[in-house]
Amino acid sequence: MDANALFEAIQAAAVVVGVGFAVYEMRKYRWERNREAAMELLHAFQTPDFAKALVLVYRLPDGLSKKEIESRLGEDLHPVYAMTTTWESIGVLVFRGEVGIELVDDFFSGPIVVSWRKLQRYFFEERSETGRETVGEWFQWLAERFAEREGAMPPVPAHVQHRDWRPR
Repeated sequence: MDANALFEAIQAAAVVVGVGFAVYEMRKYRWERNREAAMELLHAFQTPDFAKALVLVYRLPDGLSKKEIESRLGEDLHPVYAMTTTWESIGVLVFRGEVGIELVDDFFSGPIVVSWRKLQRYFFEERSETGRETVGEWFQWLAERFAEREGAMPPVPAHVQHRDWRPR
């Protein structure tokens, strides 16, 4: 083997190693980004106002009008609306690929689907009043994605699906 062929082989090996290292770093970066996103989602859910808002929404009957919801919740409408803007923000992040839908599914699919079911009439009426179809658009989009996912495969609770799990 002459020096030129040896140099080309070394160069090719360096490119392969470089590409392999880049792939490894990208996977590591994605894992770290997903971990950070999971921690942010967890923090969003661990505030007293967020928990209160979720309880308030869960206790609402389905199908209430905007006026009925405002009347029932009074000043408690503010934390509920803040919670829905969290769902809205998560919808944008999922759509743009910044957060995986599987991660959001594990954390929030139930609360999002239930919240939309309880509050959809509120948002439809708000859209009509404001003349803006974009009010709650990503909240609705996200709830519909979870409804589609659950239509294809009903959700299995973690305590059932992972009952045989053992730490690595």
